[in-house]
Amino acid sequence: MNAINDDAGLDALYGRVSRRLLPFLFLCYVAAYLDRVNVGFAKLQMQADLALSDTVYGIGAGIFFIGYFVFEVPSNLVMEKVGARRWIARIMVSWGLVSAATMFATGPVSFYVLRFLLGVAEAGFFPGVVLYLTYWYPAHRRARIVALFMSGVAVAGVVGGPLSGAIMAAFAGQAGLHGWQWLFLLEGLPSVALGIWTLFYLDDNIRAARWLDDASKAVLERELSAEAATKRHLPLRQVFASGTVWLLALMYFLFVMGLYGVSFWLPQLLKNSGVRDVFHIGLLTAIPYGVAAVVMVLAARHSDRSGERRWHTAIAGFAGAAGLVAATAWADDTVLALAALSVATAGILTTFPIFWSLPTALLGGTAAAAGIALINSVGNLAGFASPYLVGALRDATGSTAVGISVLAASLVLGGLLVLARGRLPAT
Repeated sequence: MNAINDDAGLDALYGRVSRRLLPFLFLCYVAAYLDRVNVGFAKLQMQADLALSDTVYGIGAGIFFIGYFVFEVPSNLVMEKVGARRWIARIMVSWGLVSAATMFATGPVSFYVLRFLLGVAEAGFFPGVVLYLTYWYPAHRRARIVALFMSGVAVAGVVGGPLSGAIMAAFAGQAGLHGWQWLFLLEGLPSVALGIWTLFYLDDNIRAARWLDDASKAVLERELSAEAATKRHLPLRQVFASGTVWLLALMYFLFVMGLYGVSFWLPQLLKNSGVRDVFHIGLLTAIPYGVAAVVMVLAARHSDRSGERRWHTAIAGFAGAAGLVAATAWADDTVLALAALSVATAGILTTFPIFWSLPTALLGGTAAAAGIALINSVGNLAGFASPYLVGALRDATGSTAVGISVLAASLVLGGLLVLARGRLPAT
């Protein structure tokens, strides 16, 4: 027990926890994010097959977040009651099945319905995992942990681009199906398998972990108990009336505007720069996400060590905005556009793990379950607004640049709000 109490012992214990939890949660998030945004690759073939305009595609890509918004808070509250293991498993199985079923879309209406149902199915996964991590890690360790988990977004881009391009190129016409139909099927079913695995692998909390001895459990619970005294345990009604929670939701909304601008339109931006082959587009999209995976982990680690959150978040947002603007300026040059998109993707993705250290340090208990879900659900409405806005402006102007510039402005405003909110704690 004494050996665990020193810094080296604590680091070793948390290292053991991380080796148990993070690879699995990371893999689940890769699958979740891939199923959410692979429609960006499917668009390259599906748009012509189903006669979808850019506006219709933008609505379909974004309507996912309406279902996500409606069911997000209830999902997190249910998870707090029934436990993470069963609820995360339910989420993953249902979203995997709906994602695979998107192969049956035949036009705008069925495309809208399936994307909406995908949002309903996945609602609660990300905020549920963020909440789950608060059951294991104190705030001063959490940014780097959330960064490692959220690097699944970047890795989904690294793996998903080449994988999606390869599936669409290799399977087109097989069994009478289009390449985009195979894409939804082959990328949806692994989520179902991971959901079933969750039931056997995940533990609801420290006390339920059979792979920890009693002494280790006591140390981990003591670390969390020390932090719990500084958190606000608000009644559910006060969470929805909290100005701080709504301000955090607005900040998150502005950052998510940039995220899904990149996620849903990156393949199109590369195509606009002169790349035509879908497999080559897939390979090139891996580069910005690979850069982002490294930058976000390093930045979050530095933020944890320094205890500074606001400037780390804001500077990342500003860098993301600059990258987006540069990408539109160099739209006709593949090399320069790719470099700018790498800066944009790294900056945008880096904002998220550091941002999430703010609400998880402020809120505890039911307030954490509801507050995290509320911030995430409101913020993710940008996932509807962002692709719709870019698609509508592209249809109206014939250019993606205007919409991308609006997303850059959102990132700048989000960074300024984080800096202006001086009363948010350093941790």
